[in-house]
Amino acid sequence: MSTHEIPIDPAYIPGHPESDARTSESATSSEEESDGGVLGLLERIGSVIVPIGVALYAVLYLGVEEMYGVFGISPQQAGIDQSVLFGRLMGTLVLMLLIGIPTLGLIIGFCWMADKLTRGALSRLIQAVRRRPWISALIAALWSGATYWGLFNLFGNLDLAIMVVVAVGLGILTFLVPFRLLRRKPVGRAGMKILVGGLTGVGLGFLLILAMIKGAVDVQLTGQANELLGYVGFQDQWAIVKNAEDDKPLYDGRWMMLLGESDGTYVFYDCDKEETFRRPMETTNLSGIQLDPEREKGFTCGSLAQDGTSSTGKG
Repeated sequence: MSTHEIPIDPAYIPGHPESDARTSESATSSEEESDGGVLGLLERIGSVIVPIGVALYAVLYLGVEEMYGVFGISPQQAGIDQSVLFGRLMGTLVLMLLIGIPTLGLIIGFCWMADKLTRGALSRLIQAVRRRPWISALIAALWSGATYWGLFNLFGNLDLAIMVVVAVGLGILTFLVPFRLLRRKPVGRAGMKILVGGLTGVGLGFLLILAMIKGAVDVQLTGQANELLGYVGFQDQWAIVKNAEDDKPLYDGRWMMLLGESDGTYVFYDCDKEETFRRPMETTNLSGIQLDPEREKGFTCGSLAQDGTSSTGKG
């Protein structure tokens, strides 16, 4: 009687190193097949949207502080706290949502069409990048370094060349290796998405802070707020201040910007004298209140800035 030895494929032996390697490769391949392609990649954008929004809102309050700091007051002195800020931003958040959804849809449609026109070349390119973790980590690291652009510009006016060098150096030195290590496991890849999304939100937030500060300075100079300040909750509201006892106009009946109210006190900005002052609410009446007044071309504040008359006297 002859005996025949049946070769045993190590792929079917649990615990065998070669078997484990094949199993891992098979799992990775099936994962890429299920999540691969342009549409699969774009679907994962949703996991990044939330950390971007949370980080952006967290930084936004710092921008409000800087914006009101231009007028020499804090947001609390203008009656702005977290709840008031969130209430004022609700319309802006809804507007961003209405704009963001069609934009995301257009991006998905464009990428799908590009993938079809290239006969799947775009999908294969994306999968090739995903299979090379160093490339994915490098792209994420460079992007994360670039998110510090707004922060550096907030503390100093740097030119483009210096900013590019700083962003690239920061990304490679601090983010490249950690991102490569995170990409070894699915949990690490998810964590990298959250981290990149958070840094993106913070970076956008600091760029928004720069724009808000510039808008507040423009209000000081021209007496008129731009649309961005309106979107972040700044009220371009003007009124004529009157004495509550006899209802007579004060300050020569000039228009004053009402920055806010808190603890029974109005906070005004005198455009003509470029001064911020406060008045008790019980002794003050407001009349002729208007929002976003139209200014004549070339109007600037400070027409009475050199005048020595008191800004608190009655007109």
